[in-house]
Amino acid sequence: MDREFLIDLFADFGAVTIRRMFSGYGISADGTNFALALRAGLYFRADEVTIPQFEAEGSKPFSYQTRARTVTVNSYWQLPARLFDDTEELSTWARAALAAAQRAALKKRPKARKGAKKSAKTAATKKAAPKKAAVKTAVVKKAKKIKPRKKPSP
Repeated sequence: MDREFLIDLFADFGAVTIRRMFSGYGISADGTNFALALRAGLYFRADEVTIPQFEAEGSKPFSYQTRARTVTVNSYWQLPARLFDDTEELSTWARAALAAAQRAALKKRPKARKGAKKSAKTAATKKAAPKKAAVKTAVVKKAKKIKPRKKPSP
């Protein structure tokens, strides 16, 4: 599939961004990747809500071969061939794929930045340090306190 074909295919869906990815293209809308166009076909993002629809059409999840085994990626499913001729229905499937990708993004935990962890740790240490210093200072002051001596009686 070439870029021009994909642009025509998603015309009813709306604006998409098509970027080179792996051996094909990644397709996204609103900054969310929801489809892959590879040599093997067009794959849409799927989840527990949309997978039954793909299964009903006889579609298979994306898979690739390594030296040791076949890897199956259940989050992307092959688009049924009949939809290439019906861009209106394809856009409905694309909207469902975009929704699945957005749900998946909500489930992911935000990645902590290395600098954020380090600065939080440093801030905690700095907060604890003055307390320890204050305790040590108080102990030292008590130890240095000199008691007045009794004067010898005449």
